[in-house]
Amino acid sequence: MVELNSSQNRAQSRQYLGRRNWLVILCWLILFLYLSYVFSLFELTTERFLIGLDNGAKFLSRMIPPNFARHELLIEGLVESLQIGIIATTAGVLLSLPLGFLAARNLMPIWVTWFARGIIVLCRSFHPVIVAILFVKAVGFGALAGVLALIVASIGFIAKLFAEAVEEISLKQIEAVRSTGASFTNIILIGVIPQVMGRFIGFASYQLDSNLRNSTMVGLVGAGGIGGTLFAAFQRFDYDFVAAILLSIVAIIMVGEGINNVVRRIYR
Repeated sequence: MVELNSSQNRAQSRQYLGRRNWLVILCWLILFLYLSYVFSLFELTTERFLIGLDNGAKFLSRMIPPNFARHELLIEGLVESLQIGIIATTAGVLLSLPLGFLAARNLMPIWVTWFARGIIVLCRSFHPVIVAILFVKAVGFGALAGVLALIVASIGFIAKLFAEAVEEISLKQIEAVRSTGASFTNIILIGVIPQVMGRFIGFASYQLDSNLRNSTMVGLVGAGGIGGTLFAAFQRFDYDFVAAILLSIVAIIMVGEGINNVVRRIYR
């Protein structure tokens, strides 16, 4: 009996011995060699690093103190960026609601979901700046191109997450509403939306924050907003005004984050 227990203990100890997975080790080795090769392409030397630190210090010194003397131009650009972000988010949310329902596989037939998800993938395939360039070529310079670009980005984000949220809901509530003979519209309004409303508010709040940030980026390519003012200031080497613009953007994002927190508390 003692010999049997000792043999079992030896078998268990052998079972828990770590085994070398040579495939994993090989993958880590290949990754290390690849990263070493990529790092060598940067041609990073001690001299170049020290020169970069010196140039960075000079650049930052020219940004201090920030210059708010041209506050009219600054406020105009910020207001336009706010308008672009709010309008794009509102339109994106309204368009994402039906598209998210159509992409939910637990509510729609497969051919409908594939079509809806294809539209979502198309909207998510390109960065907002690239889409803004396309709309600038299509409708010209200005805020309209920025709004259209961010609407596309909003649809790609919100519709995807909303469809996934709808697919995770409990079907018991839907079956209970359906058993009363309710129409499909009433099933959506009573059985689905109450279950996903909290998450949808969170998605919309996050997208508003994202659009406020992206509205400064699309302006770099002529799609309106404070980004155009920022790009022009960089071209003039007006770095103290650049610092004022950057601080204003940070302030706007912080205000937007505060508003998002208030909205989430209301709908929590």
